[in-house]
This record gives sequence, structure tokens and C-alpha cells, in this order.
Amino acid sequence: MDPLRLLSRSAKATRKTDKKQNQSTPSAGQRAQPQLPPIVNQPLDNRTTASRKRKRVQDVPSVSDDQLTGLDFFAGHGATRMRVKASAPAQISDSESSKKVAGSQHAEDARDTPLTTKTISSEEIRAILKQHKLKVTWLNPSSPQEKVKRKGKEGSKAKTEKSQLHPQPLCSFRELGERYAIPKRMAANIHDQGYATPTEVQLGALPLLLDSPSLYLQPAAGAADVPPHNSDGVDLLTVAPTGSGKTLAFMIPLVHKISQERRTDETLARMTSAIVLAPTKELAGQIVNEGRKLASGTKIKVTQLRKGMRLASGGTQQAGDEAGPPIVKTDIIVGTPGLLHNMLEEEDELKQMSLKGVRHLVLDEADVLLDPLFREQTLAIWNSLSNPDLRVSLWSATMGSNIEELARSTIHTRRDALGAGSGDVQEAPLVRLVVGLKDSAVPNVEHRLVYAATEQGKLMGLRQLLHPAASSGDTGAPLLPPFLVFTQTIERAIALHSELLYDIPAEAGGISRIAVLHSDLSDTVRESVMTRFRKGDIWVLITTDLLSRGVDFRGVNGVVNYDIPTSSAAYVHRVGRTGRAGREGGVAVTLYSKEDIPYLKHVATVVAMAQKQKGTSSGEGMQQWLLDALPTLSKPEKQKLKKRGIESRTKRGKEADPKSARRARISSKAGFIRKSENNRRSAILGSQRRQQADLANDAGDETDFGGFD
Repeated sequence: MDPLRLLSRSAKATRKTDKKQNQSTPSAGQRAQPQLPPIVNQPLDNRTTASRKRKRVQDVPSVSDDQLTGLDFFAGHGATRMRVKASAPAQISDSESSKKVAGSQHAEDARDTPLTTKTISSEEIRAILKQHKLKVTWLNPSSPQEKVKRKGKEGSKAKTEKSQLHPQPLCSFRELGERYAIPKRMAANIHDQGYATPTEVQLGALPLLLDSPSLYLQPAAGAADVPPHNSDGVDLLTVAPTGSGKTLAFMIPLVHKISQERRTDETLARMTSAIVLAPTKELAGQIVNEGRKLASGTKIKVTQLRKGMRLASGGTQQAGDEAGPPIVKTDIIVGTPGLLHNMLEEEDELKQMSLKGVRHLVLDEADVLLDPLFREQTLAIWNSLSNPDLRVSLWSATMGSNIEELARSTIHTRRDALGAGSGDVQEAPLVRLVVGLKDSAVPNVEHRLVYAATEQGKLMGLRQLLHPAASSGDTGAPLLPPFLVFTQTIERAIALHSELLYDIPAEAGGISRIAVLHSDLSDTVRESVMTRFRKGDIWVLITTDLLSRGVDFRGVNGVVNYDIPTSSAAYVHRVGRTGRAGREGGVAVTLYSKEDIPYLKHVATVVAMAQKQKGTSSGEGMQQWLLDALPTLSKPEKQKLKKRGIESRTKRGKEADPKSARRARISSKAGFIRKSENNRRSAILGSQRRQQADLANDAGDETDFGGFD
């Protein structure tokens, strides 16, 4: 045999083996918290010429499973234990400070170690912000010198030039103790959760919320003075990708500022100081869990608002209060706008007493909270907060210019109403932070668009994902459980769950591996389904857009859009449930039929942008001819699609066009028929197994018989 041919054959086999071993999924590998790339910890001069090889750290503290909050799906299949690197914060501290012995005294050691408080030069600050694609903009400078007229047609309105800011970034969580004097207990809580270095949004947002604005607000070129502003904080608009750590970015300043306020004024301990609004109960519960971990041992109480609760009025409890609903004394309220708005309407006195001490308002997923669905309730809560020192922060992965303008006008209107034209209420600086490319999907996820022609074809395509056959490597990475399946309506989610209920064999867990989650279920059932999915008991979770916003499932391997999302923002948030914290290996599959083609361009455009960010070659990514062939919707058509979805899949569509509604049905079989077919199929399989077992026993008896003596 030709030895050259033999060597080349073995080399090819080795490459295939290595490729197979290197495949990773979000549910496998290291269960690390979101961390910054290591480039922040390099000197400025070495960042452009740094080698890709990383030096190994000798003293690497291990983190126990009890300290981790991430998921561990299928941990027996090669999942490894996380180890956190003790990295130095951007060459600010001494090189020996990163080699402290880690353990329960890590926070105290970090605080007691003398850090060099020398301010980073402006060139280094700009380089770090540019490296991590952070853009900080001052939206409301009010100095007359900054009013400029755009060149163009006569009569054009004067516009305010937006000033770029360059605050000193936070390159390590250990800097929180030195620069901002956060409590030792809070620093220990951050360390216990496995956080070593901040993510991009934390790197930029924490200095904006914790520093005094006078440290980074600079006049624009040609301006004489810095416009007057309140030095007690800023109003912040933050746009950052899904899974980038926005919850921690706004919870750390909340807990720290409230603890400072408690030390200066003891009367504030009887009042609520902060309100966090979220669009769903699941997201509110997740924020509460993260907040309680962060505030553990700091005497700061974080409470999720539920039906039947009453907030403390800040004074003494009245005599007849014991018979009514339970009174909640808390520092931070987390809830949905509908529930809190209803509570305020029921008790008018509550507006004046319970919420007069609220100084912080956080809108998580702000584009939804200020959308027509929640806008009236959210603005009613916002305007009912009478504290003139209220600071607002808005957070989302997608935020259009209309949401930004609405937030700006609400801030101005509220300030004018409180000041009543006297000028007593000063305008706080309004700052916008954008991380990466605005309104784009995560590039570390493999995006696929699959044409299925009809509703039955979509169902077949989903079944092929559940039971993948042996195929070539051209089809991409397989979609492994656990994964989420999104539908347009609750009725379609229930129908799809009923259709797939018996697709997983009993040997793999059967019907217990598939579940459905929607808003019509009770709170107890929803919490049970969420818990089972987090533990890995449920492999396929069928849901609506209820879970598309903010909920953190770090072990989700993929997302299936059984019905196409109704907007580009909906697609960004849906596929953001996988690939959390920069994990590679996530898959996002969008099934579309002939009926979906007129509404597909917004999805295809976002997919093409994500593939371009990832650097996918032109032959593998979205084809330009497909983008050109897809029709473009007008603005009214986009608004109609976002509000109602595809008509044939709704109750309105069934009444308007019954024929199209029948074609859009997920299945034509009744649940009783599918159950009978499954029982018959299981009985046949059981009979075949028993026959094979009997034949094996008979063959064994004949072989073991040794004859008569």
C-alpha cells in the first residue's frame, strides 16, 4: 500500500474526529457567567498586537455547584466544571493583587488591597470603549452654544447636537469597592455568584449610574460652559444585546444607592425606594431572584408584586389593617405594569403615601412597556411618582427612535408638571448607551430559514428536528434538546403541544418531556413548568411571545420559530433565548410557508445582518437574490402585522376567511384519535419485544441443555 495514501487517510480521520469533539452547545461545557473578553486586561500598547494565545493563571479558584446559577442540562454528557480566572483590572492594580488567595475572604482581601486610583488617560478610555463597541451619547445638552442649524432647506428647525461622552469604564468588579465604596457584603455576593469581570453593558452602564455626572459630562466643541444639571445621577437609555447581563447592570446601582440612602436618612427605611417594571411575571420573578442574591445580607428587601398585596404607606399601621390584604414593606418592588396600575387605582391614598419616596424607576424591556399594549399603564405609574429627584433607566435589546422620543417627552412633561414653571426642578442629564450594533440579533447563533410550503410541511419539519436522520454535514449543526418552540397565538401553542405530545418515545420520558406555557395558565402551573424546564425535566417547551423577553435560559440549545415573528424586534428577542452570555453552538430555525413569504423580509434582513457580523461567507449566508425577491411591507402593513399577526391564524381570520383558516390548522386529527393511534402503536411495539424476548429465552434453553445423565 502507498504509505503516502495511508498517512493522508489517517490525517483526514483525525480531523473529522477533532471536529466532532470540538462541537459544543449552550447546554454543555463551562457554566460561566457572562464575562468580558480578556482584551480589557491587557495594556493599551499591547491590545493591537496581542497574540491569540492566553497565558494560564496558576491560582485559579474553583466555584462550587451551589454557587452557580446557570443551568446544567445533561451534565453527564461531558459538561465540565467552571473555573473563574482572577484577572487584573486593566493594569490599574498591581500585578500581585490578582494572585490573592480566593475563598470566603476574597471580597475583604480585594477591598483591603491598595489599588492604584490613577485615572486612565482619555486615549485609553476611548480605546477601551471602541474595542468593546460602546457608544455613549448625551441627548439633552441645553447650552445655547450647542444649538446648531443643519444645512439644507430654508426654514429647517434647529436641532440639538448630540455630544459623545467617554466615561472611565469599569474593567473589574473589584473596582466597585475602591471607586464606589460598595458594601463588603455586596462585593462578596458578586464574587459568590462567579462574576469576575463585567460584560460590555456592565462596563459602560455601571460608571454612568454610579459616578457623579460631573466626572464625565464635558462640553461640546465650542461650548463655553457645561449646561446645568443635577449631580445626583442621570436618566439612562440602554440598548444592549440579549444575554449580555443587563439585569446585574441596573440591580447593582439600585442596591448600592438604596443602602447609601438608608444610612443618611433613617426615615426612608419605611418607604419603597425603587420600582422595576417588567412585561411578564416570569421576567419579574427572575429579576427578583437575581436581586435577592445580590442584596443578601445587606438588609435591602426585594419583593415581587402579586395579587392581594398592599404597600406600606410609610407611617404606622392602622388598627384595622390586620383584617385586610397583607401589607408589604419593601425597598425594591418588581412587578408588571398592569398589576401595579390596578393597585394604584384601587387606593388613591397609595399614590401619595407609598410611592412618595420612590427615587428610582427601571423599565426592563422598555420598548414593550412603552408600546401601545402597556403604554397607558406604564405612563400612569411613571407620572404618579411625585419625587422631583426621580431617576429613570430604560433597558432593552431593541429600542426604536419612537420609544426614545416618548421617553424624552415624558421626562420633560413630568419635570414641567412638578416644577409648575418655577424652575425648581432641574433637568437630569439624559444619556444613551448603545452596545454593539443597535437592534441586531446575536451573531454567535446559527440562523436558518427553512421553507416548508404548507402548514403540514412545517409540522413535518418540526418532527424532523425532533427525530433527526443521518445526513451530510451541509445541513449544519443538529438541533439538540432542550429547545423552545414559538407560536403566534395561545390556541396554536395548545394545538401544537397536543400534536407532538406522543412524538417522544416512552423510553426517553414520553409526554413528560414536552410542555406548553402561555398566559392563560395559572401562576402555579406556569412556575411549575418554568422550574421543570430549568432543571432539564422538559426538553421541548412550546410557548408564545410570553417567554421571548428577558427570561434567562442559559442551557437552551436552540429556538424554533414555528410561526414567524411579527417584527424584527420580536425575532431578535426570540432567538436571544439561546446563545446567552456569548455561548457558541446555539441554533435558531424559522419555518415559513407560502403564506408567510409576504411578511418574511424583516426576518431575513436581521438574519443577513447577524451573518454579516459573524463573518459568514457569501456562499453560506443569506443569499442576496432572496432579499431582493421578498416583498417590502409598507408602514401601515408593518403596524397591522405587529398588532394582529397573520390573519388566518387568529379568530378574526377564521370568521373572515374560513377556507384559509382550515389550511392554517396545525392538525386535522382529534386528540382522541391521536391517543388511540399512540396506544395501538405502543401495544404493537410491546408485543414485538415480548416475542423477541421469548425467542431469546427458547434459544437459550436449547443451548444450555446438556442432555440427560
